[in-house]
This record gives sequence, C-alpha cells and structure tokens, in this order.
Amino acid sequence: MRRPAVLITGAGGEIGHGLITKLSEDPARAIITLDVNPLDSTLAPLVTREVTGSILDRNLLDRLLAEYQVELVFHLAALLSTRSEVVPMTAHQVNVEGTLNLLQFAQKQAETHGKPVKFLYPSSIAAYGLPSLEAKRTAGAVREDRWAQPTTMYGCNKLYCEQLGRYYARHYKQLSAEGQAGRVDFRAVRFPGLISAMTVPSGGTSDYGPEMLHAAAQGEAYPCFVRPDTRIPFMAMPDGVDALMQLAAAPRGHLTLPAYNVRAFNPSADEIRQIVLKEFPSADITYEVDQRRQGIVDSWPEDVDDSAARADWGFEPKYDLKRAFEDYLMPAIRKRYGR
Repeated sequence: MRRPAVLITGAGGEIGHGLITKLSEDPARAIITLDVNPLDSTLAPLVTREVTGSILDRNLLDRLLAEYQVELVFHLAALLSTRSEVVPMTAHQVNVEGTLNLLQFAQKQAETHGKPVKFLYPSSIAAYGLPSLEAKRTAGAVREDRWAQPTTMYGCNKLYCEQLGRYYARHYKQLSAEGQAGRVDFRAVRFPGLISAMTVPSGGTSDYGPEMLHAAAQGEAYPCFVRPDTRIPFMAMPDGVDALMQLAAAPRGHLTLPAYNVRAFNPSADEIRQIVLKEFPSADITYEVDQRRQGIVDSWPEDVDDSAARADWGFEPKYDLKRAFEDYLMPAIRKRYGR
C-alpha cells in the first residue's frame, strides 16, 4: 500500500524552509521533497524522502506517483522574476510547463486513491500590472480581480497558472462522458514581497528589502536598485508559511476565490532603510536605481486588499512592520551572522 504523503517542490527555497519545519511537527504524514538542488543539512533530517530532480521530468513524477499516495502538494518550484526576464523561454518551461506537470500529477493521484488532492500554489503580486505611477498611487488596496495585466514573464506565468489551476479544479475535460473536474483542489496565495531571516534572497524583484538587511548584517555595502519612495506590500516569512498552512486546512466550501491576496505591511524602500540603519548604524545603504527593475516594481500595487482571505479562511498576520523586525528578523539575523 502506498504511504500517505505531502509533496513539496522547490523545497530548498525561502518558503520551503519554513514549510518543512512546520510540517515535520506532524509525524503521521510522510514529507517528500523535490528540488533541483540538495536540501541543506538542517532540512534533510526533517523529511521522509529527498528527491533531487526537475519538475520537468515526467518519468520522475510517475515514479513518485507509483510509490506514494500524495494527498497534499505545495508547488513552490519556480524561476523567479528577475531571472525570468533574462531567460523568458526557460521561465515559461519551468513555471508553466512544470506547473502543468504537477497539476496532472495531482489529477492522477486523485484518480488512483479516490479523493481530491489539495494543490497549494504560491502566486505573486507580479500577477498585477498597473500602467503608470499615477494609476499605482490612486489605485489604493487592489482586489484580486483588478489590474491583472502583468508586464513580466514571471507575472504572466503566475497568472496563467492560476487559471490552469482553476481549470483543473472546475472544468477539466468538461466534454468527457464522465466528469473529471474537482479532483484537484487548487488553492493559490498571491504573495507580496516575503522577508526571511533564515535564507538569503534569491533573485526576486521585491528582494531589495531583505537584501538591505542581509547586506547590513554582513557589513557589506548595498546599492538599492529602486527609488526611496518605492512602495509595495510585504510580509514576514513565518506569516507566509502560516498562510499556506491555513489555506490548506480551510474547508473547501468556505473558499470563494481560486487565488487570494495576503499582506501585512507596505513600507517605502526608505522606511525599510531607516529601520535597518537603526539596527546597524554603520551600514552603507545607498540608491543606484535600475530603471528597468524599477519599472517592474512600479507596475505592482502599493497595497492589496486581503479582505477575502480574512473572511474566507481567517487569515491574520502576526507580524506588523515593527514586530517583523524586532521580534523575528533582528534576533534571527544577529544569530545567523554573529552580529
């Protein structure tokens, strides 16, 4: 008999670190991880099986299908926003074709063990695309159904994959003799910028916030690539992990959207800089604006409306801006870098 399990793709990334730690608290369900790189030494002992490989490898996914009864998928693997603009075709292959492979994997899993497979998908504020700074500043907190015209390959990938998930959940093979939809229970979170103390930023266009902090803690100069007045929503990584766990646990009947906004605070870049300088007064944080990356960030909302997540599944972040730095980021950063 195949063992019940949860599958985490892209498990070695920022979200995966927190998610594995949280899931490992329940020993009843096996944890399988899939990543192109090996897990670090702190994570590997927490998982049942670590698989090094690609989400584009269908044969690998078929082997996992045969060995495990996967009831829950956290599909975190993706090529991030900055890299995706450099190699857009590769981004499409990883972010779209890889997601399609995992959706089909979940569909087959559900067909073999007779109940829906929950599929948790981290989307992004990159799914939005506001046409101008004026529109951004007057839009206020943007709802999920507004301004969904992304300007980046990453944003297009995320928005399309939300629609693919919706298709599998509601309309899959709708012309077949027997209904095939509903076997993938797709649930997405549109994350803002995520700030983590445990992992080094890995190429996201919103990473200027955590990059400031990590550079200051290491005594390195940091030229921030956006203007001081740049403003987008952020949240601390523990709240991001909790959001995925809470959404996974929510009763299906309570959910009204395929993809939900979440957020915790939305400081300007210079507000983040001032907080970092308060903790590390000698930090060398300057501004060298990259107009191309600035243009991408300017197309994202200053804030998002997360009222649907709060109403449907009780989302409520624990960390506001002050608590995120004082209670989470600074103690962990000082421990990490011995400062």
